[in-house]
Amino acid sequence: MKPAIEANFDGLVGPTHNYSGLSYGNVASSLNSAKPSNPKAAALQGLTKMKALADMGFVQGVLAPHERPHIPTLRALGFTGTDQQILAEAVSKAPKLLAAVSSASCMWTANAATVSPSADTKDSRVHFTPANLVNKFHRSIEHTVTGRILQATFPDRAHFAHHPALPSVDHFGDEGAANHTRFCSDYGKPGVELFVYGMSAFNTAMARPQRFPARHTLEASQAVARNHGLSDHGAVFVQQHPDVIDAGVFHNDVIAVGNGNVHFYHEKAFLDTAQMQSDLRQAWGDQEKTLYFVEVPNDEVSVEDCVQSYLFNSQLLSKADGTMTLIVPGEVQQNERVWSYLQKLIQQDTPIKEVQVFDLKQSMSNGGGPACLRLRVAMTAEEVAAVNSATLMNDALYNTLTSWVEKHYRDRLVEADLADPSLLMESRQALDELTQILQLGSVYEFQQA
Repeated sequence: MKPAIEANFDGLVGPTHNYSGLSYGNVASSLNSAKPSNPKAAALQGLTKMKALADMGFVQGVLAPHERPHIPTLRALGFTGTDQQILAEAVSKAPKLLAAVSSASCMWTANAATVSPSADTKDSRVHFTPANLVNKFHRSIEHTVTGRILQATFPDRAHFAHHPALPSVDHFGDEGAANHTRFCSDYGKPGVELFVYGMSAFNTAMARPQRFPARHTLEASQAVARNHGLSDHGAVFVQQHPDVIDAGVFHNDVIAVGNGNVHFYHEKAFLDTAQMQSDLRQAWGDQEKTLYFVEVPNDEVSVEDCVQSYLFNSQLLSKADGTMTLIVPGEVQQNERVWSYLQKLIQQDTPIKEVQVFDLKQSMSNGGGPACLRLRVAMTAEEVAAVNSATLMNDALYNTLTSWVEKHYRDRLVEADLADPSLLMESRQALDELTQILQLGSVYEFQQA
């Protein structure tokens, strides 16, 4: 076994962060539709969290946002002329399409990809598969550039393996790490990868939600596990409860979070909780640490409380002393039942001993909390050394990116602003500069034209 750590790579919020209500099934996204957003505040809130985790001693990285509005998609859909003419025609004839190709949703990098560490894979490399996000059009256009950014961030093919996204059809709907959790007694030892799905595409007799879509399929998870070279006993597949999807739990990370030897989840998270526990225990085997199941009772914290507060859309981080810290959004303090439960939780006989609160209101208003903003990558020291070091958070990078945001970002944006050609030019100028800061090369189409 090689000693290893878990790094978090957060998505940097893009310059076109706005509230267009594009994510059906995401309650916060729908409730805040058409409100003014503050891209500058959103980016700075994310950077503050990244810097805080780096200061706590965790390896913290940055993933770049995408070009938005995405003119190549509008061209592919029949709009012609100059960029300015395309924007004018799109806002006139298809304003919701323009809003979709202007979304800054790639900030939620829990959906960027599924990652399997080298301790789990057949070829002993870290494997990445960008999520196709086929259920939502505005997200389905992300995976190509996401793949380029991941390859520029993790460039060494001796240590990192990059797969293309799965076929972009409903049968293989893949929402990435938002439905994937890894359990292990040590980050450098073989672990158990838990894949959570909303439905089976080919088994139509399986229970399905009736109100909101089940975005992630069993078949997608099985394909990713095969491509990553996981062993049969190293992957467990569990169905999310259809009722909680219908209650607004669009991803598993809105109702459960895990880390190391702790699975923290709501009583109603899974269709068959007993089977989930049994399968994980069997896969866990005789690892030296106890596997903790921390189940939150529905009579203390309801599913509605979870959706409103994003209790489970939190980061669960292992500290050097063996305890864990839960990084939560400020909204949990505003829910009396949730906050009361957390005070009791840290007194229980589990590794979770600390709760830290962060203000991420700009992201939360669009339906994404601390866990949505980060992609987890377990790596050995050799693999960390092979990462593009310009993307790793430190004092210098934090100061540089803060100045970059202050220089390029607007502090107010409404949906009508998306047709402003100057916003496109501002965004491109900002991203071109960012690729130089993060040493990514030409990952955007406007740089390759």
